[in-house]
Amino acid sequence: MRSYPRNSPEAAARIVALVLISDGHVCRSEFEALNHLDRMHKLGLEPQQMPDLVQTLCEDLLMEGFDGRSILSHVGEGLMASLMAEVDQPRLKRDVLHIAESVVLADKYLSDGETAMLNAISHHWRIPFSHERSFMAHP
Repeated sequence: MRSYPRNSPEAAARIVALVLISDGHVCRSEFEALNHLDRMHKLGLEPQQMPDLVQTLCEDLLMEGFDGRSILSHVGEGLMASLMAEVDQPRLKRDVLHIAESVVLADKYLSDGETAMLNAISHHWRIPFSHERSFMAHP
């Protein structure tokens, strides 16, 4: 898996991408939410860069032998910790988690894979995540 500079827009966006692909597919409404809510600018990227980052992440996962299991079980604790360590600024962490929550809720469905990935990120960064709160905040 390639690495990005610490706290770079790419490192932050890759974590959002992990959540996007954690249910096995990226819904059009999720990309539309990124564009409509102008979330990528908050991370320092142009909206059109996100599909490329998702593709790069998928290529990296395939090169590492991803076999179709859940993304979280494939990534594993060590790689997950390494990816999470590339973002260590508290505000950026909160922004990334908030963006990821907002985007995956764009299709009005929070899958088990998305929930698991958001919980894993929350655990690594020690930032509370509650899908009930998210659903109430995004009717």
